[in-house]
Amino acid sequence: MKNFVQELTWRGMIQDIMPGTEEKLMEGPTAAYVGIDPTADSLHIGHLVSVMILKHFQNCGHKPIALVGGATGMIGDPSMKSAERNLLDEETLNHNVACIKAQLARFLDFESDAPNKAELVNNYDWMKDYTFINFIRDIGKHITVNYMMAKDSVKKRLSRDSSEGMSFTEFSYQLMQGYDFYWLWKNKGCVLQLGGSDQWGNITTGTELIRRMDGGEAFALTCPLIRKADGTKFGKTEKGNIWLDPERTSPYEFYQFWLNVADDDAERYIKIFTMLDRETIESAIAEHREDPGRRSLQKLLAREITIMVHGQEAFENAVAATQLLFGNVSSEVFRKMDERTVREVFANVPSFEVEAAEFPCNLLDLLAVKTQVFPSKGEARKMVQGGGVSLNKEKVSDINAEVTSADIINGHYILAQKGKKNYYIINVK
Repeated sequence: MKNFVQELTWRGMIQDIMPGTEEKLMEGPTAAYVGIDPTADSLHIGHLVSVMILKHFQNCGHKPIALVGGATGMIGDPSMKSAERNLLDEETLNHNVACIKAQLARFLDFESDAPNKAELVNNYDWMKDYTFINFIRDIGKHITVNYMMAKDSVKKRLSRDSSEGMSFTEFSYQLMQGYDFYWLWKNKGCVLQLGGSDQWGNITTGTELIRRMDGGEAFALTCPLIRKADGTKFGKTEKGNIWLDPERTSPYEFYQFWLNVADDDAERYIKIFTMLDRETIESAIAEHREDPGRRSLQKLLAREITIMVHGQEAFENAVAATQLLFGNVSSEVFRKMDERTVREVFANVPSFEVEAAEFPCNLLDLLAVKTQVFPSKGEARKMVQGGGVSLNKEKVSDINAEVTSADIINGHYILAQKGKKNYYIINVK
């Protein structure tokens, strides 16, 4: 067995840890869980720290449990939140849970015969038939209001939002999460809860409930909340969250996010978001520091995490899409790219619209009459003859060539290029 705590320590992934946790884990294979509320039908990269901790936990020989909070997701955790969440109906939650299950399977081994294979549970399964009266009688009596009010997550919310306060619904979240830990301790032998540092109060409520109800011992470990080097929030762009679902955030956009992180961030993220070993990472950081302009560390980070989340083929397509702007992609590769990725790459280039009925049409007419790729047919003719014009990443040299429907990618667009860096999208309507 590998030392899980030591592994996380050098990676900078521990914020708080309850005394005795490391010693407990070194006694032998142990079960631990991370809770994820299914407030959307996809995880985003803000969830990845906790998921990576579970992955490391399994890699060190322990059993990871992923708890998808179908019950707590109906309430909403007040920790670090400035407003109450919208409550989700059961149908929406069930859909979200199913989607998240599929994404977690990319990180954790749920299917093998290994004794430490991962398990996925849903707290709705044990909460749905628990009546309110029984819950407050059996569970609520063990945790005082004074204890719950002393938690930072509650105090910060109340001081920040004194006008509206905190609803009893949100206030009860802490007790429900504590009961989750107790239930998993009692029924699954789970002795450790993992999570972000904002969860420390909720997690320790669980350890306290286990102690008060059954005299049991349980442990807690949290990771830091990730911030960018400039202090701004990690995982957000102008378009919003970076999602793991390729329909929400394309693999190209996902790859670009990691490729463009700052140097200081890359040095931290490579430790947190990849499974590369310490020697490999330290070597990569040293190489990057010698020549930061090559961005070798960002490329390695983007490669590792894109493959982990989206697979090898999606990574290769993202790299090819990145190279589109530099002319290093063949016509064949370009034609295989999906329209969404191409449009993302060329989102800021000039575009023109041409009716589908206009095809077939003469090349020069397309470039200088039906569009304004060139200001005149004479200039277009000169550059075509000089080998400076491409359609769909393929050189064109015949000024009498006809552009037909076969040249329209996905039936919607043509990519025109003049010179090395000037691109234009011709939208076919």
